[in-house]
Amino acid sequence: MNKILCFVYQEMADFEVTLALQILRNHGGYEVITAGCTPGAVTGQTGMRHQPLITLTQALEVHDAAGLLIPGGPIRAQGEDVTRLIQQRDGQGRLLAAICFGPQYLGRAGILDRHRFTTSCSAAHIQELGVPDPYPRQNYVEARAVQDGHVITAKGSAFVDFAFAVADYLGVYAGKTAERQRFFNDITGRAA
Repeated sequence: MNKILCFVYQEMADFEVTLALQILRNHGGYEVITAGCTPGAVTGQTGMRHQPLITLTQALEVHDAAGLLIPGGPIRAQGEDVTRLIQQRDGQGRLLAAICFGPQYLGRAGILDRHRFTTSCSAAHIQELGVPDPYPRQNYVEARAVQDGHVITAKGSAFVDFAFAVADYLGVYAGKTAERQRFFNDITGRAA
């Protein structure tokens, strides 16, 4: 199961998941499969264009992926395909990892009703937008990153914590503690 799905969408905060994907690909040997709402390219907040390899509907047939990563991005309506994919992965007990505003998708899919989580999106921001709050605030935890079972969430500024939480969950550094520590120290300039 050395595949990982990554949901790519218009205006996503692509920079929030690049370290996690780099670690999974280069240290864990994972094949990164990008999945989009449509086959067309999307532009992330960095201005980079991302061409999904498959659609979300096709992602439902990738049964051997270890999990799904969801970058942050604007609060927006959620299509049925992303909800189905999240619920499918949840039912299989596969990793669901979302960062910054990305947990909105897990919230609308009902996943956060049973899992503790964090997000960069405040209740005040949702009120300013005048949209329904996708987050069950009773399960919100004020933390940089939160793991609750197979669900990992993080604030956008905690993309390093997020990347290593995902890598640790998937066992990328199992038996390689010194390698993990060295890489973490190189990236952060601090000890884990």
